[in-house]
Amino acid sequence: MVAKHFAHVDTWVFDLDNTLYPPSADLFGQMDGRFSAYVERLTGLDQAGALKLCHDYWTAYGSTLTGLMAHYDVDPHHFLADVHDIDISHLEEDQALSQAIKALPGRKIVFTNGSHNHAKRVLAARGLTVQFDAVYGVEHADFKPKPTQYAFSAVFAKDGVTPTKAAMFEDEARNLAVPHALGMRTVHVHDDPQDADHIHHHTNHLPDFLSQLVR
Repeated sequence: MVAKHFAHVDTWVFDLDNTLYPPSADLFGQMDGRFSAYVERLTGLDQAGALKLCHDYWTAYGSTLTGLMAHYDVDPHHFLADVHDIDISHLEEDQALSQAIKALPGRKIVFTNGSHNHAKRVLAARGLTVQFDAVYGVEHADFKPKPTQYAFSAVFAKDGVTPTKAAMFEDEARNLAVPHALGMRTVHVHDDPQDADHIHHHTNHLPDFLSQLVR
C-alpha cells in the first residue's frame, strides 16, 4: 500500500499552478501572454523573440523573473502583479480535493513560484483556503525560485519544515530534485509520468492519490 510510504509525514507541501488545479484550466495560457507582452515592452523584442527569452530564462534560472532581474533589473513586485492579473473566474471549487487535503494528518502548506497574492486568489477560487496552514510565494524565498536549493531552504526555514518528515507534490519534475535530496517523499502530479530517481510516486489525479494515504 502506498500509505506506508507516507506514515512518517507530518508536513505536506503542495505546489500551486497545475497541481492544485488541473492544467485544463489553462491559467498559463493567460500568463504566457502577459509574460511575453511584458518582455516585449521591456526589451523591444517581437512576440516570438520575447517568448523565446522567457523560455530561455526559465530554463537557465528556474523562472523568467529571475532572468529579468539579473539582466534588466526588473522590479519583481511590479512584474508579478502584472503577469498574475488574469481571469480565474472559470476555476471551480473542488470538494473532493478539499476533503482529501483536510484528511491528511499534520501541517499543510503551499509553496509556489508565483506570488503570494496569486496563490491566495487561486486557493479561494478552488475552495481550498481553509485547508492550508500557510501559503508561501516566491517573494518568501527572496525571489529565488524552485528548483534552486536556496528557495527550498528559505521557505522551509520560515515554516520550520523537517524535510525528512515531509512530502512534496509538484507538477514540474525538476522541482522535485532538491526535495528528494533533502529526504522528502516526492510526488509528481502530471498526466505524463517521468521516470527519474528523484520521483517516488506519480499521479494524474491528486484527490484519488491523497485518499489512499489516510486509509
